[in-house]
Amino acid sequence: MSTDDTSQISDSATTTGGGPTRADRVRQVTVLIGAVVAIAGAAVGSGAAGGQAIQDAAGGALAADATVLAPDSPAFSIWSVIYAGLAVFAVYQALPAQATNDRLRSVSWWVLASMLLNAAWIGVIQGGWLWLSVVVIALLVAVLAVILVRLVRIPASGWFESLVTDGTVGLYLGWASVATLADVAATLTAEDIGTSADASIWGVVVLGAGTALAIAYAIFAAPRPTVAIAIGLAMAWGIGWISAGRFNGPLIDETVAVAAAVAAAVALVAPLVTVGMRRRG
Repeated sequence: MSTDDTSQISDSATTTGGGPTRADRVRQVTVLIGAVVAIAGAAVGSGAAGGQAIQDAAGGALAADATVLAPDSPAFSIWSVIYAGLAVFAVYQALPAQATNDRLRSVSWWVLASMLLNAAWIGVIQGGWLWLSVVVIALLVAVLAVILVRLVRIPASGWFESLVTDGTVGLYLGWASVATLADVAATLTAEDIGTSADASIWGVVVLGAGTALAIAYAIFAAPRPTVAIAIGLAMAWGIGWISAGRFNGPLIDETVAVAAAVAAAVALVAPLVTVGMRRRG
């Protein structure tokens, strides 16, 4: 490991000349406090600290066996990793040495917005407003996509920043993308749009769209391997648990299970291929 790598936590390679401005300090403090509030609110709202769990809200529309695209329950454990990454990011961006880091200037407000939208989505689901939940989670994915564009455009200052920022955002975006598919399916099912007879068909179609999205992410994010691979891991994780839920459990659908297994494999392999091709090129 080089000296630059070991010292990057305190020294940013992407900084603007001069000292930190008042706006920098306001951003750092606001994002730190906002992250604490958003993460705590999300934990309480999701039932992690007591109360109604998400899978029981909205009449059980998001339960593991509610639709053919519902991930099995263990899939949601990824949130603990994402929340931990967001907490570390909030502390990291607040360090005095990072005040003039142009990359963090570019994404920190957007990361805070994503956390607030996630907390809002949980509140909407708890209120039983499924169509509104689709709008909110779509906005969440859009915000995370903006962050992805900025992370690809501006290089990280070193491995630690890449791990904290790219790794966290990648997992967050990948999982939110899969959750969007599940949320749409839950909403359509709750509104009786589609029947059990064609559930396998639209399930495979939606999984196809998810696979195409995973490939698109892999191609676009290839210049930043950490974020590209993290997106692929999260999407493979979420879709893989859709497959597991359809192979075993109350709602068995082998057609969707096989399609999900293939989609998960593509999501996992695609970033490895695109990153490898870019390095060879």
